[in-house]
Amino acid sequence: MFNDIGPLELVTIIVLAVLVFGPDKLPKVIQDVMRTVRKIREFSESAKADIRSELGPEFKDFEFEDLNPKTFIRKQLDNDELGLKEIRNGFDLKKEMAEVTDAVHSRDTDIPSATGSAGTPSTPGSSGGARIDMTKRPEKPAEDDRPPFDADAT
Repeated sequence: MFNDIGPLELVTIIVLAVLVFGPDKLPKVIQDVMRTVRKIREFSESAKADIRSELGPEFKDFEFEDLNPKTFIRKQLDNDELGLKEIRNGFDLKKEMAEVTDAVHSRDTDIPSATGSAGTPSTPGSSGGARIDMTKRPEKPAEDDRPPFDADAT
């Protein structure tokens, strides 16, 4: 229940309890807390038994811990009816990620420079697969290259 409380924290709680309740009342407070915890456990066990009896004989093996997703998945992975271990062992995530990383890095190094296949600079419209220099301003088309304005079309 208190797996994450260290020894220093436990000593701190004890010292605070002695300071708050005093050494005379501390044993009675501990007894009251223990009695309350016991009643809560009894209530929860009786509620579990009632739920199991209401669910019927189909759910006789039902465990409330299975409602926790981590426990459910762990239990299903241990039960190898579906062949999940074989699938899990056949899929090596580190290997797959290494292959993807290598493919990405080799693509970066295999991209041709800004020259075409014949060594001539490629234009942005050509399909040479070259990178486009985004730092340059695009060339403005000449005034004669504009299509004629059609007032009826707009």
